[in-house]
Amino acid sequence: MYSIQERVNLFPFHTFHCHVFSKYFIEVKQEEDLNSILSSKIFSENPYFIIGGGSNILFLHDYEGIILKISLMGITLITEDSDTVVIKVGAGVIWDNFVSFCVKKNYGGIENLSLIPGTVGASPIQNIGAYGVEIKECIERVYALDVILQKECSFSAEECQFDYRNSIFKNSLKGKKIITKVLFRLSKKPKINISYPDVQKKLKERGILYPTLLDIRKAIIHIRTEKLPDPHVLGNAGSFFKNPIISFSDFQRIQKQYPDIIGYKQSHSFVKIPAAFLIEKSGWKGKRIGMVGTYPKQPLVIVNYDNATGKEIWDFARMIQKSVFDLFGIQLEPEVNIHYKTII
Repeated sequence: MYSIQERVNLFPFHTFHCHVFSKYFIEVKQEEDLNSILSSKIFSENPYFIIGGGSNILFLHDYEGIILKISLMGITLITEDSDTVVIKVGAGVIWDNFVSFCVKKNYGGIENLSLIPGTVGASPIQNIGAYGVEIKECIERVYALDVILQKECSFSAEECQFDYRNSIFKNSLKGKKIITKVLFRLSKKPKINISYPDVQKKLKERGILYPTLLDIRKAIIHIRTEKLPDPHVLGNAGSFFKNPIISFSDFQRIQKQYPDIIGYKQSHSFVKIPAAFLIEKSGWKGKRIGMVGTYPKQPLVIVNYDNATGKEIWDFARMIQKSVFDLFGIQLEPEVNIHYKTII
């Protein structure tokens, strides 16, 4: 049975660790509780916001409504054959715990996504990705509860409309569906992906010529811990901005001035470039204003050094955006969800 808490400090429930409060807070641990919550008077009279691990959200103000934390657990093997397995996973399962589970079973496909913070339910929303892999490649189906109809529905990978750090759940279905479970198809004969130079370098340092899934996981965990701050120590949400995708002609223009820029071809006409490169060249690497700064080892990460407000963090991010635009003519788009004041 769920409980409704009032005036809850969201500090421990989001990784930027700002002191913001929600009017109401409900943690959902049983799927059957969702219908009861959705049909309650308090739900009909208040706005609501759904969170998992809170690893990709910045609150600029207190939330004058209901924070619905989805903590639905469970990892269930549905089918398997000689080549693949299909696994259904509760939306509240910690993402990296699921990756660890799969690697131990030698189920391949998500090992490159090791140590990404957050929960399984957030993975399709954001179409999480790292080191040459996006989660859309392994998702078979997403199960959700329709907020209006209060009925379960599901979406194939195609229906999720996956794009770079994007999906239908961030757009037309935002707030209209509550993800409860995700179905993954993984390989029992995994193909190792070492397309990223950092991964290749780390394996070479360790003298590994024929890496296993565990080797890949260990290498990526080591890379991430070297480059990125622990959110338990320094408040952050990982990469604050998306890596921009620009035209090939724009890439050539920038390359003339900055020959060391790296580009990842997306198509015949477009190239993805590292936002961290643009931020560093704009003078923001390791820069700090008050209690907010970019992480010295990775300028793409904005950190809360000590009790910064959400507004201070967002103001800092907007200054970075302006500097990058002024220098390169590129508008950086936040990867983090910015939550403004709710009007009721």
